[in-house]
Amino acid sequence: MTCLNPDSKIYVAGHGGMVGSAVLRALETRGVRHVLTRTRSELDLTDQHATRQFFLRERPQCVVFAAARVGGILANSTYPAEFIYQNLAMATNAVQSAYESDCQRFLYLGSTCIYPREAPQPIVEDCLLSGPLEPTNEAYALAKIAGLKLCQFYRQQYGVLFHSAMPTNLYGPGDNYHPDNSHVLPALIRRFHEAKLSSQESVTIWGTGKPRREFLHVDDLAHAALHLLDLENPPDWINVGTGQDISIREAAQQVAEIVGFSGQLIYDDSKPDGTPIKCTDISLLRRTGWEPQIGLDEGIRRTYQDFLSEVAAETLRSQ
Repeated sequence: MTCLNPDSKIYVAGHGGMVGSAVLRALETRGVRHVLTRTRSELDLTDQHATRQFFLRERPQCVVFAAARVGGILANSTYPAEFIYQNLAMATNAVQSAYESDCQRFLYLGSTCIYPREAPQPIVEDCLLSGPLEPTNEAYALAKIAGLKLCQFYRQQYGVLFHSAMPTNLYGPGDNYHPDNSHVLPALIRRFHEAKLSSQESVTIWGTGKPRREFLHVDDLAHAALHLLDLENPPDWINVGTGQDISIREAAQQVAEIVGFSGQLIYDDSKPDGTPIKCTDISLLRRTGWEPQIGLDEGIRRTYQDFLSEVAAETLRSQ
């Protein structure tokens, strides 16, 4: 039975982030009226007591868990302790509290970085725990694996409908454009935009540009999340992506063209590349009737326009 009727009480954890805000937009289009949100200052999900009290007081019928400490290669490499602790704490506190408060449905949003560095491509769900992780984001990946397994084992032991979705690399409105701590597409958008404004002759990009990545617009993820919440018997975890990848070099050229930067792209091969290739197999999700709708070119163009709007309004997220 779906939990997405107009009178359902749905808690979106991490509503202020890129993913959470996209889920809010998608819920609005579905006519869901009773959506619970809390800022980090209002509810610290790493605080076990505060999280438990919130769930017992509000008793949401459904949770979309989009809260996370996230970042790119530099952030993951610099702050591994914070990445594993904060993500573990938020997941364990929320899952246990949801169970104690008789929550009917819990959708945990993870990441395809849970899969082994050398996983066969495209990556199927069964690859989980079949090999070593990518060292540059191991701490984050371990926390996300634990969250996925929490949902799986609570479902197995207690019969609750707690399940997970593993999105590929995301981008879109509300992204983090920090020059050091952001992911590849928002970082490229900001660098090329600033380089264009200052008439720079070149932009330096980390790594060789050879790694291949799959990119999914965050609004596609949000609609996939609602699609999964409509399923009566969803898989314990499922990939969400496009099933198509592109090299970092190709992505950089595409972003530069859309932004209007015509200078030289320099690749610093002294910096780490991360996982050589990462593309998901979305056959399982396709069999449930879902397909991505936003192509990469259209998605980058939309995202750049959102970036410009945020710059103009001085609301750019950069932390």
